[in-house]
Amino acid sequence: MEKIIKIIANELNIRDNQVEAAVKLIDEGNTIPFIARYRKEVTGGLSDETLRDLGERLNYLRNLEKRKEEVTKSIEEQGKFTDEIKIALENANTLAEVEDIYRPYKPKKKTRATVAKAKGLEPLAKVIIEQKETKPIEEIAKDFVTNVEGVENGLEKDKIVANVEEAIGGALDIIAEDISDNAKYRKKIKGICYREAIINVKGAKPEEKSSYDMYYDFNEKINSLPSHRILAINRGEKEEFLKVKIDKPEEKIIDYISRDVIKGHTQFEKYLQDTIEDSWKRLIEPSIDREIRSDLTEKAEEKAIKVFGKNAKQLLLGAPIKNLTVIGFDPAYRTGCKIAVIDETGKVLETTTIYPTEPQNDIENSAKVLLNLIQKYDVNMFAIGNGTASRESEIFVADVIKRAKEKLNKDVHYAIVSEAGASVYSASKLATEEYPDINVSLRGAISIARRLQDPLAELVKIDPKSIGVGQYQHDVDQKKLSESLTGVVEDAVNKVGVDVNTATPSLLQYISGINKSIANNIVKYRDENGKLKERKELLKVPKLGKVAFEQCAGFIRIFDGKNPLETTAVHPESYEIAEKLLNKIGFNKEDLTNKDKLKEIKTKLAGLNINDTAKELEVGEMTLKDIISELSKPGRDPRDEMPKPVLRADVLKFEDLREGQILTGTVRNVTDFGAFVDVGVKHDGLVHISEMSNSFVKNPSDVVSVGDIVKVKVIGIDSDRQKVKLSMKI
Repeated sequence: MEKIIKIIANELNIRDNQVEAAVKLIDEGNTIPFIARYRKEVTGGLSDETLRDLGERLNYLRNLEKRKEEVTKSIEEQGKFTDEIKIALENANTLAEVEDIYRPYKPKKKTRATVAKAKGLEPLAKVIIEQKETKPIEEIAKDFVTNVEGVENGLEKDKIVANVEEAIGGALDIIAEDISDNAKYRKKIKGICYREAIINVKGAKPEEKSSYDMYYDFNEKINSLPSHRILAINRGEKEEFLKVKIDKPEEKIIDYISRDVIKGHTQFEKYLQDTIEDSWKRLIEPSIDREIRSDLTEKAEEKAIKVFGKNAKQLLLGAPIKNLTVIGFDPAYRTGCKIAVIDETGKVLETTTIYPTEPQNDIENSAKVLLNLIQKYDVNMFAIGNGTASRESEIFVADVIKRAKEKLNKDVHYAIVSEAGASVYSASKLATEEYPDINVSLRGAISIARRLQDPLAELVKIDPKSIGVGQYQHDVDQKKLSESLTGVVEDAVNKVGVDVNTATPSLLQYISGINKSIANNIVKYRDENGKLKERKELLKVPKLGKVAFEQCAGFIRIFDGKNPLETTAVHPESYEIAEKLLNKIGFNKEDLTNKDKLKEIKTKLAGLNINDTAKELEVGEMTLKDIISELSKPGRDPRDEMPKPVLRADVLKFEDLREGQILTGTVRNVTDFGAFVDVGVKHDGLVHISEMSNSFVKNPSDVVSVGDIVKVKVIGIDSDRQKVKLSMKI
């Protein structure tokens, strides 16, 4: 365990004692959000991202140690375990290295070498590999040919060696497999390939147009191949548009093995040279190819999952639009645009369908319906889905907004909202439970409106893979993606906190310590007993015991309850300290509900000496800082500090774009080659990584995040493909 702790500390650039403390807390069953928020003193303030990376590496390294033990046991049982193998296993840092060491001792299916061994040709192979015998090899091989008596006595067919050629051939097959299984050779060959090999891609159907055109004649060194290209090539190969080959420095590899195997000019030299080439072509190269492709894919997937996770977290933490009545507008053509009016609390007031788009083009009646809804419900905002017919719907809504200003003297705005996953949600069991009396086609409009009002509460209802901010998310390991995204959602939900009296089970189940069953029990308890008045009432909820309470309590919010501290992230274990702190500056917890006193509390807390106060209250400095932050802004929503959605009242047509034009847009997606920005035309424009800054940018997510509002310059317009190139170098 000490070795694992040192490896993780070194990789994450943190102290050994931080890793040790975090591992202990994880092993005790504490969740990552709880450790990150309420055990800062113990871990030295490790963030949720670092703790998740730590947890992943801990899991991998423990599996690595377990595999080493299994391999050791297996080789020991064969009576072949040596000090050399022991040292090699101890020094192995990856599962692939362990498997290479185990390869010669792994029980094999039938191969040419196992057949030769069954015929008793190992001693002949040993003679050839030692290269000491001066007697002609043909003479030596005669001793291994099955005599006539053996054949006549009915010796098993697979034990018969018919002639000298078969004896020599079988012995060379054994040598070829031994060379292929040699862990030292495999490590060296992989090293050469990772430094020098080139991926060579050709079009399988070069005459056929596809989204993989750029790879129809493509090559690049594998050590500089970015993850998005690896995944694109994999997908193109899977869809049979591309053929992929890895070109390796074959001569260098064969020369390396030859220098180690061949000991001078003997009668065995030619046999061994041919065997080395056979071993390379038939056994080593195909498996090295598989390993390299698998390794490249694994690293690319890891990167893609991290990018997706980061994007998803930013989307989930998008600023809510509070205290506004919103019309959700789900665009369509033939079936009509679905409309849902949602009040500021998220309640559905009315739903309908209008037909302003092709083929009906009933613009006047549709406008009349919307103007009536705006007046009837005092609507402030439209949330328009960005799918099919979005552009036409946007133009239509912009016209309705003008009419609302002229006829009703009412200022209304609109925002384009990603509708990724809305159709999946609409037909889900959860949507049916939430809106049993509303048609499935109208639920999408409700989801779109509520996404604008509260992105987090709405998006947790959708499989994170479907929220549309990834890069090849359907091509990566789905289990790893799912685990990563569940962690991302947990971190986002716990960062914001949850109002236990209004939250749905879908939101509650992501709270630290609460699972799906407990989440449903909380809602059931709430329905039967009314609003919860204090956090400790959660202990009355079936299956929510003391351990779960400790994990979840700090992330639960209770507004208008018995204890004003419960509108904050102050954990019950720190209530006493929080109250002593307030008393120290001349206030009590009830004063947190008084807006006038709150300003004074904030000022006095800001003037405290952290070091002295921490000693006086016998609390850690990090915990004290967190308590001060919470008491300074009770009930605050951290998302309020995030960039607000761009609200529009008029539409920008693609034809209006001009090179050099400066626009304001919203970052919709970040990949490892750039960022896609919504500037108000149909398709998001691309800011390539080279156009993100005047200085070198290694990773686009170092510069922008999903949801950021950015100023961009139009630097390229492709009218045929409706694509816009943008630059942030303004």
